[in-house]
Amino acid sequence: MSKNNIITEANSESVDTKITEEAVTEQMQEDKAKNRNNISRYKMREQAVLLVFERLFSDAGVDEIADNIIDSRDEYYSDYAIDTAKSIEDKLTEIDACISEHLSSGWKISRISRISLAILRVAVYEMKYVDEVPVSVAINEAVELTKKYSTDDASFVNGVLGSIAKELE
Repeated sequence: MSKNNIITEANSESVDTKITEEAVTEQMQEDKAKNRNNISRYKMREQAVLLVFERLFSDAGVDEIADNIIDSRDEYYSDYAIDTAKSIEDKLTEIDACISEHLSSGWKISRISRISLAILRVAVYEMKYVDEVPVSVAINEAVELTKKYSTDDASFVNGVLGSIAKELE
């Protein structure tokens, strides 16, 4: 076998391997995209919080942020997370007014940490506009997310949401 034949075979195997790797990678991405909604409601809620949080730092829309996350982290956001984040944008004035009304005197919404604000926005949205999410579940999940992403704000978030829940009863 000549040197050229060996190189040609090696290149051919390399191309075949590359094509196979690309096919596998493409299939894995398709599987991830299909399974993006086969996650727990907690994870979907967490994704919504992260989208709302990232939106605080960007002029980009929710769809663009979600697309950038797919490109950079190879993660897919659930339809629930994207729809929730978009709905929060649409009702942001109402949601923030509700949060502001239930802050202790002397507190302004601008004083709340950004992650806690994102968590509060998602929880208030669910409490007021998502009938299938019980108020107690929205509060509990918000407190758990606050414990995960913030150090000292869990009791604050619980207090604000508890005050809103009393008004909603």
